[in-house]
Amino acid sequence: MRAWRKILLPFTWLYGAVILVRNKCYDWGWFATKRYDLPVICIGNLRVGGTGKTPMTEFIADHIKDRYRTALLSRGYKRRSSGYVLGGPDTRVEDLGDEPFQFFRKFPEVAVAVDANRTEGIAMLLKEVAPEVILLDDAFQHRKVTAGLNILLTVYGDLYVDDRVLPAGNLRDTKNQAARADIIVVTKCPSHLMDTEMKDVKAHLDPLPGQEVYFATIDYDQYLYNKKGEKLPLTAIPQDASLITGIATPGPLLHYLKSLDLEFKHLGYPDHHNFAPHEIKVLKKNSFNFTTEKDFMRLEDQLDDLWYLPIKLRLLDREEQFLEHLNSFIAGYSN
Repeated sequence: MRAWRKILLPFTWLYGAVILVRNKCYDWGWFATKRYDLPVICIGNLRVGGTGKTPMTEFIADHIKDRYRTALLSRGYKRRSSGYVLGGPDTRVEDLGDEPFQFFRKFPEVAVAVDANRTEGIAMLLKEVAPEVILLDDAFQHRKVTAGLNILLTVYGDLYVDDRVLPAGNLRDTKNQAARADIIVVTKCPSHLMDTEMKDVKAHLDPLPGQEVYFATIDYDQYLYNKKGEKLPLTAIPQDASLITGIATPGPLLHYLKSLDLEFKHLGYPDHHNFAPHEIKVLKKNSFNFTTEKDFMRLEDQLDDLWYLPIKLRLLDREEQFLEHLNSFIAGYSN
């Protein structure tokens, strides 16, 4: 924790107390929560900022989409619509938000909806789509819904056990809520993480009996892609290229690109940044622009000849066991 944030500790204690009381009200049944007679899988975290929820959700969806009628429900952060919206032929990124829209484009077999009210969103999905499986994106702290399977993500090198709640730290929920997780996934790990390091991290997390801990990394594509579906090798990026990012933690991406000895200018913006006309005007002056897949969703119609770099999540250990856990959970509702 940075030294200047220590002065915020009194506010952290207050915020933590409020969250503690709220969670106890759910634990004791004073606040209502709803369960469902179909498999609901929650993918979330305890902290603000990027922990790799979208790659994790895509990894799960890719595994189940051809066998089950699947729906994704997200809040739709920074979208310009309100209430419940179900993706359709005329849907734009402004309607869903960048991450749900990316999912919508990548997985046409999956129904994608957004609603800040998860219970109302699920009710609408049950009425309009009748899904067999529902994926809840970024809903670990939304306790009005009790998911059947909770997957908690935490970033390698920045584990929730070493953090504090806001504002002195980055947690939006207290550490003890990790007890509700069925699976904990340590994301953004080095691709060659040793078994001994995994054991050390797992011991530091100190999972409860029955909680499974997995480790995942991010694999970057070897090519950039554009709106036309054309691809360009990363090694062919010109030296005067500009990388545009509007993500929470661009560090791993920058580290990867620099490891390839690529030369580029990094133009960093806040997470989910909505680019203003004057910013677009400046970006258009660059000779070559490339960005993340998420940012491409917001920029593709505003910048000509824009390229993006796809990513995928890969489990470093026991992938078959993870998928079997997933399969068994879903199959349990059809027995």
